[in-house]
Amino acid sequence: MIDIGVNLTSEQFAGDEAVVVAEAQAAGVRTLLLTGTDLADSQAAAELAARWPGVCYCTAGVHPHDAKSVADGWITRLEGLQALPQVVAVGECGLDFNRDFSPRPVQEAVFEAQLALAARLKRPLFMHCRDAHDRFAALLAPWRSQLTGGVLHCFTGDRAELEQCLALDLHIGITGWICDERRGQALRELVPLIPAGRLLIETDAPYLIPRDLSPKPKSRRNSPAHLPHIAATVAALRGESLAALLAHTSAAARALFQLDEAMS
Repeated sequence: MIDIGVNLTSEQFAGDEAVVVAEAQAAGVRTLLLTGTDLADSQAAAELAARWPGVCYCTAGVHPHDAKSVADGWITRLEGLQALPQVVAVGECGLDFNRDFSPRPVQEAVFEAQLALAARLKRPLFMHCRDAHDRFAALLAPWRSQLTGGVLHCFTGDRAELEQCLALDLHIGITGWICDERRGQALRELVPLIPAGRLLIETDAPYLIPRDLSPKPKSRRNSPAHLPHIAATVAALRGESLAALLAHTSAAARALFQLDEAMS
């Protein structure tokens, strides 16, 4: 299994990083992709990933929440991080019009700058979109032919949004949101529509712990060790064996993030 979204730099994991990685490995999660959300966080993610070469990789980018905080020269610093061997994608980047922690024009400018960087460096994108689909697609579409690929992580959109993302040749990241009987029902109906080769699985730990874990864990902190539970749920919804699901999701992740090349 490959968990494409782990926020191992979160304060919720402080001091426990080695335990989290070891427990994930014991659960069958071979590879973890650590998420970078601003320049400092991306540097921290890169330093953590370097502790477990061949097991942990990371992204480097600026999340829309943090777009307002960029300073002069930020894109040059981000390009420098992209040169590190453990960094395999530009992101987390995109738009978030739900919380609007950064002004929308600033979010858009920072997203477009990262699209341009990914196109120039031929790096895949790790992307975020919340309540901003139309604008997200409008900004991404002109760049798509120049990009090597990308994933919309933690997808929770509707069928029309899924179809448009697939038309843009994006990969789709599915989290434990589908294990939430309150919020996940619509997504459960869409998961079978994602073609093999375009579906990726993730925990987004420490967030989005699966609500249907049994027995209920004492901690509400999600962990990459819960990825097998998410994978089994996705496989059942798709009418696939778990082995088949893991084969195509892992192959898709290795190809998108060029992990076989990074491992060599």
